[in-house]
Amino acid sequence: MIKKVFRQMLPAQILSSMTVMICMLIDNIVIGRNLGIDAMTAYELASPVLLIFAAIGTTLSAGVQVLSGKTVGRADSKGAKECFSSAVALSLIIAGVGLFFVMLFTEPLCTLLGAGEKSPDNPVFEMTKRYLQGFIIGAPAFILAQISVPFLQMSGKRKLLVIAVVSMTVADILLDILNVMPFLPDGIFGVNRMFGMGMASSLSYYVALIIGVFAFFGKNFVFRFSIKSVRPKVFRKLLRYGLPTVVSQICFVLLTYSINTILLNVNHKLGVAAYSVISTVGNICFSVGNGIGAVAMMLASISYSDDDFSSIKQVVRTMSFYAVTVNAALAALLAAIASPVARLFLTDNPDAIHITTVGLRLFAISLVPCSMNTAFRHFYQGVNRRTLSNVISLLQNFTFTALFAFIFSRFWGTTGVWLSFTAGEGAAFIALSAIVLIRNKKLGAGPYAMMRPDFGVAPEDCLEMTVKSLPDATRATERAVGFCRAHGLDDQTTRTIERCVGEMSKNILTYGFKADSREHNIDVRIWIKNGKKVVRIRDNCTEFDPVRYGEIHRDDRSKSHKGIRTVMELVSDARYVNALGLNNLTLTI
Repeated sequence: MIKKVFRQMLPAQILSSMTVMICMLIDNIVIGRNLGIDAMTAYELASPVLLIFAAIGTTLSAGVQVLSGKTVGRADSKGAKECFSSAVALSLIIAGVGLFFVMLFTEPLCTLLGAGEKSPDNPVFEMTKRYLQGFIIGAPAFILAQISVPFLQMSGKRKLLVIAVVSMTVADILLDILNVMPFLPDGIFGVNRMFGMGMASSLSYYVALIIGVFAFFGKNFVFRFSIKSVRPKVFRKLLRYGLPTVVSQICFVLLTYSINTILLNVNHKLGVAAYSVISTVGNICFSVGNGIGAVAMMLASISYSDDDFSSIKQVVRTMSFYAVTVNAALAALLAAIASPVARLFLTDNPDAIHITTVGLRLFAISLVPCSMNTAFRHFYQGVNRRTLSNVISLLQNFTFTALFAFIFSRFWGTTGVWLSFTAGEGAAFIALSAIVLIRNKKLGAGPYAMMRPDFGVAPEDCLEMTVKSLPDATRATERAVGFCRAHGLDDQTTRTIERCVGEMSKNILTYGFKADSREHNIDVRIWIKNGKKVVRIRDNCTEFDPVRYGEIHRDDRSKSHKGIRTVMELVSDARYVNALGLNNLTLTI
C-alpha cells in the first residue's frame, strides 16, 4: 500500500512545492520586462524578506509533516487536533509579528536591505518600500497556505490541494499582468505598480488559503481547530522537528554567497548573471526532489510511530525509485531546453547565453544525486534522525559543492563551477553511504533506514497479511490463530485476535469494497512487543469509523451491529483515524 499512497500523493506535493517558486519566477519576469531596471532592483532587494517568510513557512510545514505523521501513526485523534490547532496559532502569531514589524519599520528596513535613503532622486527606495508593503499583507496567508499542504495530504484531500495551488498560480499571473497594463498607470490598486505586484502575490496566497479552508470544515475532517487544543509544548515540537529545514536553508544561502564570490573571481559579471538564471531554474527543479522528500517524510513518520520496520524499508525503496527515475527524466528535459531557457532570461548577450546554456546542462546532471540526498534528508527528519539530516544538509548544500567549486574553478574556470554541483552532490551521497556501511556493515533499504537496533518488532513476533477477498479473510484468520498459538497465547486472547481479524476484514469486504468501483485491499498487521498485543487494520475504502459506530450502537443488541460492537467490547483500547485517504484502526488486546 505504501507504493500506491506514495504515487497518489507525489503529484500534488511536487506541485505545491513548486508553486511558490513559480510565483516568484513570474513576478521576476513581469517586473523585469515591464517596470524597468529600478523596479527589478527593488524586487531583488526585497527578496531576502520573501525568503525569510518562505523559510518560516517551510520550517513549520516540515514540523507539521513529522508531528502530524506521528499522531496519525498512533491513531491519536486528540494529538492530531492539538497539532493542527497549535500549528495554526503559531503561524498566525509569527505572521502577525512579522506583518507588524515590516509595516512599522518599512523605511529603515529598506535602507538596511540596500535601497539607500528616502529621496526624490532615489526611486528604488520607494519601489522597495511599496513592494514590501503589498507583499507583507499576505504574510498570514503565505504561511498558513504552506502548513495547510501536509494537513490536506494527511486528510487525503489531494484534489482540493491541486485546485488550490493551480488557482493560486493563475491568480498571481492574471493580477501581475493586469497590474502592468498601460491604462493603469498606478497599478490595479491605484497606489503604485510595485505595491500592486506585492498585493498580487498576497491575494493569490489568500485565494489558495480560502480554497483549502473548505476542507477544514468537512464533516469528518480529522484535523480540527480549537483554542483549547493549542499547546505551547506543541509549538516547541513543531520548531524542533522543522529545525533541519532551517539548517538546510542556511547552508544553501552560504553556498550561494560562496559560488557568487568564486564566479566574480573567475568570470566577473557574466558568471554571476548565469548563476542567477541557474539558481532560479534550479529552485523549480529542486521542488521535484523536495516533493519526493516531503512525501517520504510523512510516510516515514507514520511508520516510525507505528514501529513498522517493513513499511519503513518500503518508503526507502519507493522514494529512491522516484528520486532516480523522475529526476533522470527532468535532467534530460532541462538539458534539451537549456538554450531557449537561457534566452528567456538573457535576450541581448550572446556570451552570457552561452555560459548559461552550458551551466544549465552541467547542472542538470546533478539532479539525480541531489534528489537522493534530499529524499534521505527528509526521510531522516521524519524518523527522528535529525543530526544525520543536518549532516546531509551541511555536506550537500554547502561543504562539498563549495569545496569542489573552489578547486575546479582554478582549472576550468566557470565550467569548473558548474561541474562542482554534480561532484558535490555525488560526494555527499557517497559520504552518506559510507556512514551507512560503517554502521551496518552492508547497504540496502534496511541499512539506509538507519533505525536503532531495538526499533520495530522482531520478524518472528509480527504477522503481516493482505486481504482482497473473502477466501483471503478466512486464510488471514487461520494464520492469525496459528501466530497466536506459536507464541503461546491463551485461548481467550487467541479468540479475541481471531474475532478482530475476521469480523473487521469481512465487514470491510462486505461494505467498503462495494461502495465504489476502485481497486481496494486491506492490510492486516499483528504484533507482540513487550507483552503488548496489537492488531492494526488499514484499508483504502470509503471513510468509516468503527470505533464511533460501536459507541453509537453500544446498547443495540440487534444482529446487524453485533460484529463491530463485539470487537469494540473485546479489546482494551481501540483507536481510529482516517489519514492519507486510508482508514486506520488500531486495536490493543
